[in-house]
Amino acid sequence: MQETTLLQHDTILVSRLRLAPGEATPWLRDVCHRVTVIVSGDVIAIEYHDGGEAQRYGVSPGLAEWDIPMARVHRAVNVGEQAYEQISVFFLDRPDTVPQPRVE
Repeated sequence: MQETTLLQHDTILVSRLRLAPGEATPWLRDVCHRVTVIVSGDVIAIEYHDGGEAQRYGVSPGLAEWDIPMARVHRAVNVGEQAYEQISVFFLDRPDTVPQPRVE
């Protein structure tokens, strides 16, 4: 997994996330609204820490989504055959907000 901050200005944070096939993000929560644009990939799954049923999504370059905060602990898993990459623009409550705090 590679996660890179591309820009942070006041309450806007832009990041890039890359997952090779089979890779997953750490367990996390989403605390901010965001816009996510898919750069590459074919299938991504969202798994839930509480054991709920995972959700699979077909994705393609250029797909853009408005995402709302989600307190439920989850992670993204690249279950596709292609490398997955997304650019996210987070709308922070405060400049020091961590948009996706990790959960052990």
